Amino acid sequence: MTKTIVTLAGDGIGPEIMTAGLDVLQAVAAKIGFDYQIDAKPFGGAGIDEKGHPLPEETLSAAKEADAILLAAIGGPKYDTAPVRPEQGLLAIRKALNLFANIRPVKIFEALKHLSPLKAEKIAGVDFVVVRELTGGIYFGEHTLNRDSARDVNDYTADEIRRIMRRAFQTAQNRRKLVTSIDKQNVLATSKLWRKVADEVAEEFPDVTLEHQLVDSAAMIMITNPARFDVLVTENLFGDILSDEASVLPGTLGVMPSASHSEDGPSLYEPIHGSAPDIAGQGIANPVSMILSVAMMLRESFDETAGADMIETAVDKTFEQGIFTRDLGGSATTREMTEAIIANL
Repeated sequence: MTKTIVTLAGDGIGPEIMTAGLDVLQAVAAKIGFDYQIDAKPFGGAGIDEKGHPLPEETLSAAKEADAILLAAIGGPKYDTAPVRPEQGLLAIRKALNLFANIRPVKIFEALKHLSPLKAEKIAGVDFVVVRELTGGIYFGEHTLNRDSARDVNDYTADEIRRIMRRAFQTAQNRRKLVTSIDKQNVLATSKLWRKVADEVAEEFPDVTLEHQLVDSAAMIMITNPARFDVLVTENLFGDILSDEASVLPGTLGVMPSASHSEDGPSLYEPIHGSAPDIAGQGIANPVSMILSVAMMLRESFDETAGADMIETAVDKTFEQGIFTRDLGGSATTREMTEAIIANL
């Protein structure tokens, strides 16, 4: 059965890395017999330029009907003063598709460990996943700004917490079976509820160990002993901050993919980096995070584990061969890096 993949190339380097990701997908699909079709739609700044809105109605309609969605990157200085910014389209599509679970794997590539700001012994064995609640919390609460006061409301229901917890425990069952739930329960009411629900969900997964960490303590451990983590789960604001902290460990944003899942609709896959407008159109962008996002899509939306493994192994081998883009200290262009990965498939 043919699968439909909606692609949102977006802005800046987005179209360049999307091309790279789709070239790798085409090469892998031929090997594993994966049948798919691409439906490209405008999004972000491109949506504003074409349709006057970062999330045009036709784009949202296509996304809702898709089997999976690939997003490259959005935004740029051109839209800094736009009435509706490209980033607002991203919040809107997350909410419309109920993409409540953001998954960010953090892995250290052996050939890139010299790029990490931490000493080699600190990052040895680092391989964990950040599970961030994405559609609730303070980002979606009431915001009030007065002349001399401001108020942001952080709301969570038990059901919102329960579903993200279950996603984290399910992820841990296929890994080292350790969930670290992160909160600030010594201060926040939402965190007290968060911890209570986490304990309840843990009873559903007796094969997985649950531990609790306050967010400030977790931030310190992520720098002093990151290898101890397996699956981290936390609320929207804390997850935003901690996942960005975690992204520094490999030494580059250019090799980190992510996924955002709903309960029963299509999932969205994207690099964690931005649109890098300063290098757009120069053919030097690092496509690896986009390519690894394609691998995540194959594994998590289509159960094509063999294809995902092939891509990840090919990326590893390419790095071991000393082929790097400029951000990694090399000279390979976007096209050269993509072709090397395809050759290593």
